[in-house]
Amino acid sequence: MKINIINKSQHALPSYETIASAGMDLRANLTESILLQPLERTIVKTGLFIELPIGYEAQVRPRSGLAFKNGITVLNSPGTVDADYRGEIGVILVNLSNQAFEIQNGERIAQLIIAKHERAEWFEVQELSETSRGAGGFGSTGVK
Repeated sequence: MKINIINKSQHALPSYETIASAGMDLRANLTESILLQPLERTIVKTGLFIELPIGYEAQVRPRSGLAFKNGITVLNSPGTVDADYRGEIGVILVNLSNQAFEIQNGERIAQLIIAKHERAEWFEVQELSETSRGAGGFGSTGVK
């Protein structure tokens, strides 16, 4: 699939690291580093602008190593970039650790996944079909 992209950053375009990778790493495009304090959040710009085809979205997801090692994650995970959005891709990062974390220019801060999606058409009814689960939610199926 071909996607139009404008790169106003000083970094290479996102790319797949392995043949089986689902996501491409997004890099921070900064003029100076950001010191993210515990429980603080910020938007980190990437310098990237994309034009997705209708029926597709770009999902911004956390990087597992950054989350596990440093407690840094994408706050609205997954973030969605819609096909009609033409602004710069920004990543909302939050520091869930108890230590400050420095985000540096060029640092890989999130993953971008391109995904096809459907559009729903609602049919308003008075009843839904019965299932064995019914209205059971949050934890209703047990833990083991």
